[in-house]
Amino acid sequence: MSDIPRVWATRSTRTKVAVLGTATLVVSGLLAAPMAFSDSPTPPTEYPAAEIHRPSPMPDRVVLTPTTAPATSQNVTWRADAPNGSAQAQILQAPRALGDVRPAEGDVATVMAVSSTPVNTSLGYASTYHTVNFTDLRPDTRYTYRVGDGVNWSEWVDFTTAAEGIEPFSFIYYGDAQNYIDSAVPRVFRQAFADRPEARLVVNAGDLVDSPNSEEEWGQWHQADGFIDAQINNFSVPGNHEYSSGRLSSFWRPQFPYPDNGPGNAELDGTAYTVDYQGVRFIGLDSNLQNNPTLMAAQTEWLEGLLRDNPNKWTVVSFHHPVYSMTGTRNNPNVRNQWGPLFEEYGVDLVLQGHDHAYGRGNQADARESVTVHNGVTYAVSVSGGKMYDLNNGENWTDNGGEIVTDGQDMQLYQLIDVTEDTIQYEARYANGEHHDGFLIRKNDEGERTVNEIRTPENTVGEQVTVDRTSVRRGERVQVAAFGYDPGERVTVRLRADGDDGQGRTIRTVTADEIGRVSYALDVPMWAHRGSSYEVYLTSENQQIDSPAIEITR
Repeated sequence: MSDIPRVWATRSTRTKVAVLGTATLVVSGLLAAPMAFSDSPTPPTEYPAAEIHRPSPMPDRVVLTPTTAPATSQNVTWRADAPNGSAQAQILQAPRALGDVRPAEGDVATVMAVSSTPVNTSLGYASTYHTVNFTDLRPDTRYTYRVGDGVNWSEWVDFTTAAEGIEPFSFIYYGDAQNYIDSAVPRVFRQAFADRPEARLVVNAGDLVDSPNSEEEWGQWHQADGFIDAQINNFSVPGNHEYSSGRLSSFWRPQFPYPDNGPGNAELDGTAYTVDYQGVRFIGLDSNLQNNPTLMAAQTEWLEGLLRDNPNKWTVVSFHHPVYSMTGTRNNPNVRNQWGPLFEEYGVDLVLQGHDHAYGRGNQADARESVTVHNGVTYAVSVSGGKMYDLNNGENWTDNGGEIVTDGQDMQLYQLIDVTEDTIQYEARYANGEHHDGFLIRKNDEGERTVNEIRTPENTVGEQVTVDRTSVRRGERVQVAAFGYDPGERVTVRLRADGDDGQGRTIRTVTADEIGRVSYALDVPMWAHRGSSYEVYLTSENQQIDSPAIEITR
């Protein structure tokens, strides 16, 4: 613990300052005319990037990155010119007020940086990144911190540690920012934060910038989200634009000190790593190395171990190159063939990707349960930046056993993902905040899962009930199944003549289970007419759906 810093000084006299404007002056109640400095205006000149992004002793580019124990520790990284050995942070449990309000003696702790790494930049100077590791924190607790050199400080910023065990939380997912980072991307980042200010993580699926070693572009990326990364953990994986001639960006590891718990290869440090957060196992992979057999095999073996021995209910995997590409002639067979089977075998819930500058979401075709429900892995591809590609009609999905549920091009998107003990809700929104796509995953304690489309008037009617036979005798049993209900929703089972728009005759009322599934063994009643066809008709508060026709043979 250090002494309380002198930022909490006594109140000073506030001096009123009159400001003289250069355009007009108010003198004795008269409005003076604007002052003319020349007969012709001077055209503006572009302010040089080297000045815009030049580091100073004042901290900037502040980023939280998760540790392997997010309930009790936290990493924070920032950029600043600081005397050797002076980089430090101060932290205390979030108080009700600061400034003139002085914390109690001993409440503020000073923590020295564990690393200070200079990066030679494209603008002719070095940028130095400093990292502090806060430890011995309390779970699910809000803290206030600032970073600096003991004299020059950032503003105070708040973050909240993870809870121990599974607890509800939200996170945000972005595809490639990459282009128009200084103009088109900021509104996406800020709208996402406006929609989920309580989010605990931001997942970036690669290509954060276009040129991996550009000081200007990294500066634009940090400016795009302003203060957001200083209070929400950043979970990013590199894209191909974080590499140049096979070498990772010199900025990556200094500004993103991710956990050193990957496959063990030096080349994968900080690009393949994992974090368990409130019941979710987040796994980051480096798909840029898919054509390196050694590093690909190392990641695949490591991935299988994480999936096989996973104490968490939910699993989210992120990497850059999609399992099922959306555009042009792109294809990633090594990713699909080596990682795809593991995702399916071990029941990964979400695979979050980028690279294709378009939107797509789907699953394996054989996971389809009904028109609106499947039970498989959900694969998503998205884009947050302003560079767009054309779609390829989903051939990469359908040619490889997948089905594309929804897609889109020429759109900037962000994804809001809300996690509870039994559900994950996913929604993609445009840069202007409007809805584009969404679904709800339900999972029980046995690991059974349904992935449900958001309900609409159109998709809650029609032939969605399945039966195990369509030719049957009176008194014989037909197994009926349907999905898409709320857990515990009451469903009335009816039998009605095929082609009849009426309600039919009630057989029984049943209850949907915890993943929204109805399963019922229907004994065909003796009043059914031989030679006639009937359909099973299920009605509830949320759905009115029916089965294929069942012929009564005897």
